[in-house]
Amino acid sequence: MKTLIVHAHPEPRSLNGSLKDLAVSTLEGAGHEVRVSDLYAMNWKAVVDAEDYGPHASRPLRVARDSGRAFDAGTLTPDVRAEQEKLLWADTVILQFPLWWYSMPAILKGWVDRVFTYHFAYGVGEHSDTHYGDRFGEGTLAGRRALLSVTAGGPESHYAARGINGPIDDLLFPIQHGILYYPGLEVLPPFVVYGTDRVTDEAYPDIAKAWQQRLLTLESTEPIAFRRQNAGDYEIPSLQLKEGLEPAGRTGFGLHVRG
Repeated sequence: MKTLIVHAHPEPRSLNGSLKDLAVSTLEGAGHEVRVSDLYAMNWKAVVDAEDYGPHASRPLRVARDSGRAFDAGTLTPDVRAEQEKLLWADTVILQFPLWWYSMPAILKGWVDRVFTYHFAYGVGEHSDTHYGDRFGEGTLAGRRALLSVTAGGPESHYAARGINGPIDDLLFPIQHGILYYPGLEVLPPFVVYGTDRVTDEAYPDIAKAWQQRLLTLESTEPIAFRRQNAGDYEIPSLQLKEGLEPAGRTGFGLHVRG
């Protein structure tokens, strides 16, 4: 198995840094190949601008169109091309980050904004009255798996169905479904460490053991059963879930998970 770990925390000695290092040693110890994109260590440029597209940047800038033209011409900046190549190399992608303000750190969002360009991660496939592009379970990154490894400051009860922060599955839905599943990655259930503001040295071995167990079962873990866009569950081109397919009592984001 070939794994890309995209790590987003500014402190190497943080819990996130330890989990990243443990993932590398665990996977390599099991005979897997691992590459790491440590975004802070790389001083990753987190904002999209005209420099990303060189001679293909229009005036005014049109991010989708211009990124697609630069991708097609092979003129995206070297840092972006390198990350796209890593994604195509990998069988599995792990995003390691702290949950900040209900989302990923800005530097990781900037990695997505710059790397997931038009014609690479979106805007691919046939667009017709019966097939609305290769998206949500299809696309460039189909056949690969992804996993979020997330640390959250609050206790688990805050992220439960009745918790004040909202269910963790809802908070992570835009990332898991909207960023990872959109270009075709099968998304595994997330690994979440709660109450990280109060994690003690004594508690870390249990966290490490649980993380190692998840890492060593990546290939056998069933992905989240998100509905594929073009598999018949949605009306096209409205992309409304067909009547009668919703599980009893389920609404919102949960409608887009089978069963």
